[in-house]
Amino acid sequence: MYKVSVNNKFHFEVDLNPDGNSGKINEKDCSWDAIKIKEGSFHVIKDNRSYTAELIKADYSEKTFTISINGTKYTVSLKDKFDELLKKLGMDNLYSNKVNEVKAPMPGLVIEIGVQEGQAVKKGDALIVLEAMKMENILKSPADAIVKKINVKKGTAVEKNQVLLHFS
Repeated sequence: MYKVSVNNKFHFEVDLNPDGNSGKINEKDCSWDAIKIKEGSFHVIKDNRSYTAELIKADYSEKTFTISINGTKYTVSLKDKFDELLKKLGMDNLYSNKVNEVKAPMPGLVIEIGVQEGQAVKKGDALIVLEAMKMENILKSPADAIVKKINVKKGTAVEKNQVLLHFS
């Protein structure tokens, strides 16, 4: 299931069937026919109406897309079951308030540090790999910054919300 927001104004719950041409939107059954015209461009028929859909811009890491439907642009954001789980656990916006430090989102063990003090990083760059619950979690940079100080070493056990590194 996906939670879909269109222009931050309209919100839908979408559950697609494996065939890709049917599913439920807000618990209502629906179906459509779609034909790929070219890469990023589709012809869609739904409820006996014809639509031309084109992907204009995609940010897969943020799960936001700009699409054009019959010439009208829309901004669409998606959240899947994993995004909803992170939100439920309170881990959905760990970096939203502070971009001057990175904190451990959960207790774990530092198994890799991919940056050095003084290094410039870009938003989304891998910083630290944290092992928690037998899974490797890659902590990424929340913004373009310079690593000022690294507070942990490889093999360090950390607690939730412990500051791992600072940016300048």
